[in-house]
Amino acid sequence: MMRPDLEVAVYLCREPVDMRKSIDGLSLLVQEAMELNPFEEAVFVFCNRQRDKVKILAWERNGFVVWYKRLEQERFKWPEASTQDVMTLSGQQLNWLLDGYDIARMTPHKSLFFESVG
Repeated sequence: MMRPDLEVAVYLCREPVDMRKSIDGLSLLVQEAMELNPFEEAVFVFCNRQRDKVKILAWERNGFVVWYKRLEQERFKWPEASTQDVMTLSGQQLNWLLDGYDIARMTPHKSLFFESVG
């Protein structure tokens, strides 16, 4: 199975994207709409309006790579669009998103603060 490295920077485009876009269209979208450098060491993640297709764009040393996933029945739990059209994720969060988890609702245990042991 091919998945992005857990340590890679991940930029998620929250707005739906036309999945007919290929490398040139996606890299231009990264540069113009997301205002990011498509050649940096990162992955750029896009989803369609129906939330059943994802494309991931990455620059790898001497060329672009596009990774494409189409769901047969389910839908991706895509974070809602907000004032920021670009969302930063960790590699682990991206893998959770690809596995169908709703990363917006995942909350860790509450933090505890103590001043003594007894």
